Amino acid sequence: MTHTAVGWHVELEFQEDDQRTRAAALVRLPDGKEVRAHGYASRHRSDENQPRVGEEIAGARALNELAMQLLTKAHEEIDEVSGRTSHSLSV
Repeated sequence: MTHTAVGWHVELEFQEDDQRTRAAALVRLPDGKEVRAHGYASRHRSDENQPRVGEEIAGARALNELAMQLLTKAHEEIDEVSGRTSHSLSV
């Protein structure tokens, strides 16, 4: 049996100000395609300014959206090859 090692490169970038954090996620797939997603976090004015927390929330939301897009892509590929509708894939 042959085993092939495959790796995906995922990037997360953040833009922040005192109230908001925006995360952009990108994964490059072995077939050359890229999947991109965004996530956002807002700080309530009464909360302490903790940039890392905003990054964690916005990053998690971007990665969650990325995961959903990859599940959708996988569904479409299964359906295309099989000629039928695949069962729901969930996180």
